[in-house]
Amino acid sequence: MDEENQNQNKNPAFESLDILISRWKDGTFGEIIDDWKWIFSYSLRYKGAIVFYLILGIFSTTMGLVSSVASKYMIDIITGFDTSRLWVMIAIMVGSTAFSLVFSSIISRVSTKLSIDINNDIQADIFDKIVDADWLALNKYSNGDILNRFNSDIGTVSNNAISWLPSIIIAVYNFIATFFVILHYDWIMAVFALGTAPFMLFISRFTIKRQRDYSKKVREMSSDLMTFEVEAFYNFDTIKSFGVASQYSKKMRWWQGKFKDISLMYNLFTIKTNIFMSVVGTVVQLAAFGYCLFRLWTGDITYGTMTLFLQQKSNLSSAFSSVVSIIPSFLNSSVSAHRIRELVELPKEVHIPESSEMDKYIANGFEVRMQDVNFSYVKGTRVITDSAFEANPGEIVALVGPSGEGKTTMIRLILGLVRPENGEVKLKASNGQEIEMNAETRHLFAYVPQGNTILSGTIAENMRMVKEDATDEEIIEALKVSCAWDFVEKLPDTINSSVGERGRGLSEGQAQRIAIARAVLRNSPILLLDEATSALDVTTERTVLRNIIQQHPNKTCIVTTHRPSVLNLCQRVYRVMETKVMELSEEESSRMAMDF
Repeated sequence: MDEENQNQNKNPAFESLDILISRWKDGTFGEIIDDWKWIFSYSLRYKGAIVFYLILGIFSTTMGLVSSVASKYMIDIITGFDTSRLWVMIAIMVGSTAFSLVFSSIISRVSTKLSIDINNDIQADIFDKIVDADWLALNKYSNGDILNRFNSDIGTVSNNAISWLPSIIIAVYNFIATFFVILHYDWIMAVFALGTAPFMLFISRFTIKRQRDYSKKVREMSSDLMTFEVEAFYNFDTIKSFGVASQYSKKMRWWQGKFKDISLMYNLFTIKTNIFMSVVGTVVQLAAFGYCLFRLWTGDITYGTMTLFLQQKSNLSSAFSSVVSIIPSFLNSSVSAHRIRELVELPKEVHIPESSEMDKYIANGFEVRMQDVNFSYVKGTRVITDSAFEANPGEIVALVGPSGEGKTTMIRLILGLVRPENGEVKLKASNGQEIEMNAETRHLFAYVPQGNTILSGTIAENMRMVKEDATDEEIIEALKVSCAWDFVEKLPDTINSSVGERGRGLSEGQAQRIAIARAVLRNSPILLLDEATSALDVTTERTVLRNIIQQHPNKTCIVTTHRPSVLNLCQRVYRVMETKVMELSEEESSRMAMDF
């Protein structure tokens, strides 16, 4: 990938300049400026370090030039032109070289530290904003896309946020200083050196489009291969269960073959391009060398001056390329910043500060109430229509219905993750005070979603995810309520026993009981169980639910389920079907339980 990035950024100035000009013409150049204003908002936090970085860079460049000039006089001295200043020139050359090396090392150290600091700052800020983003808006982005922006794009921005402005100044200073050093000794050579740099750049522009096309294909193929790998690793259990591991091995090799083919095509093009550029560069270098030999033969310059010309001609070309390469760097950083800003500017969750007033009524429990609710994920496609729902303290209330009809959507509405188009979803305290569901009411809920939610680490670490200061005794008590202590106490290290990602090492039933125990440990007045007892046997399921209600009589418990054992324990049952949520009568609930 390093080679790919180097080739991608190899003299792309003309294309980038064309983009900037087109942006200026169509009126979107302001977006680039806005992106860089956002980047500089982070850079300003380190303005002192940026100035220090700039000073070091200019001083290091100056020392490099001084060393080059000193080496010129050293050669002249050795070849007999001037021996009076030998030791002075040695001291200057050694000193400037040492200074240049030291300051270059300091610059590398400082820039790396600053890049890491600003990367961490941006990532921390963006993480906070992503966590607080509106659920519907955030879910328009795939997890892979978010991760790519969070890592790759933030990395691009952080690498340029500190160094971009100093790099411009240092590169321009290096270019001007080098040019005047050559001009001081020979104006024709200065013009010759100045002209070769844009000439090389002009030639390279014809290879840019094909380089970009190949680079794009390699990136796309790399993404496809990575997607296959992630999905395969994530679904190993399914692959093994169906006995299709050999098929996936063949697919892996097929994807590797495609990636290899496109990579080798890109590599062959790169080799051809490099050969062409090298030949042209050699011709230019020989021309400069021939001119220097002619000047040396005519006695117009010394050996030292010739060496200085050739060395600084290359330095001037490099300095010119550094100045011009800032344009694509500027553009790439803008693109990355824009992608990050798209996440930053996502609408935020609704926060109602008055929600904190409900905390004083936690002990008495809360009523969850929905009235005349309509909701759609996509405009025109209703998921919930004109529906009502009620769950009171001390009750177990069930949501039943076919898969995909809206039970999980109801949970999201109750949690305030999504908001109704019409109607209201509210929390009601024992004193009659009501508050609309929002991000600030979520701490009053304990939620056990569908699927395995156990993280890698110890059982205790999984439990303390919801209560950092929980004692071992509190953890054990919660495990007893969920009937998980029966197997945890038999583990070698009990609650300090390690489990793998997604609960590897545990059965589905064991993982569910730990997840329920975690929700119990949170000790919130409202418990939401989304198919959270599906892997438990009937006896254990009934025991767990009874334990929860007996331990906390005022807890409101809402479950989505298909199990008759749960329905028989429920004070009320709601059916979700054809976008409608309707409460079933006792007779209908009993008949439904019999039908399971």
